[in-house]
Amino acid sequence: MARIVVTGANGQLGTEMLRLALPEGWTIQGYTRAEADIRDPAAIQRLVEGADLLVNAAAYTAVDKAEEEPDIAYQINAEAPGLLAAACREAGIPMIHVSTDYVFDGSKAGAYVETDPVAPLGVYGASKELGERAVRKELERHVILRTSWVYAAQGRNFVNTMLRLGAERDALRVVADQHGAPTAAGDIAAAILAISEKLLGGSTAYGTYHYTAEGVTSWHGFAEAIFDLAEPALGKRPTVEAIPTSAYPTPAQRPANSVLDCTKVMAAFAPPRRPWRTALEEVLREILA
Repeated sequence: MARIVVTGANGQLGTEMLRLALPEGWTIQGYTRAEADIRDPAAIQRLVEGADLLVNAAAYTAVDKAEEEPDIAYQINAEAPGLLAAACREAGIPMIHVSTDYVFDGSKAGAYVETDPVAPLGVYGASKELGERAVRKELERHVILRTSWVYAAQGRNFVNTMLRLGAERDALRVVADQHGAPTAAGDIAAAILAISEKLLGGSTAYGTYHYTAEGVTSWHGFAEAIFDLAEPALGKRPTVEAIPTSAYPTPAQRPANSVLDCTKVMAAFAPPRRPWRTALEEVLREILA
């Protein structure tokens, strides 16, 4: 028997957490921001009551907008995780906190490991990095799970944006000099469930971990794959021109290298993990159905 509580229930990851097939006797209770504002200590107290584990899937994820709204980004991404972690400590339960590749500046040549120095480039990454610090400070029994390039059938994400633009235009220009692993929210949810089972089964492998899909591509390669797989259903395919980051300026700077080494999480928890194209096919089937 286990009761897991999930914040950010209407986000991409929260939605997928609520769709999981659970072990017998397990329940997942999801809360949206309207139902429980994680900036409010009283609301957090209600969240953790009777819970066995808390998953913080709530975040301010509008990377460019964060540059205009730093106060809100820091409240949600930096301060709220500390409040949640403190409440978990008081309740005597562990917490899984979802973080991001954007805590790194992307200048490393190879895949990032958990101990590499952080150096966020913008407000979003900086706020998430402070959130990690707050969780570590407040709660020993934590798992911080960094992931990258998250997408799902629902929500605002790269896949849905490409499909919308591809239907409207004959040609698209997509950045080809930023690299990472597109990771389906459903796969992250399955990984979190596997980690939760180990933690509630007695594992004490707390700490910071990286989890993404297998393989690496660029945003351009990701876009090409989306249209390769979706073309039969769409009946048309735009041309996708590869461009450098310099040709597509954005308010927030992005890391050129978002590749995360997942060796540590596989050794400690062995969560399910599959190639990014395999997961993309599944998500596209759901969207196009």
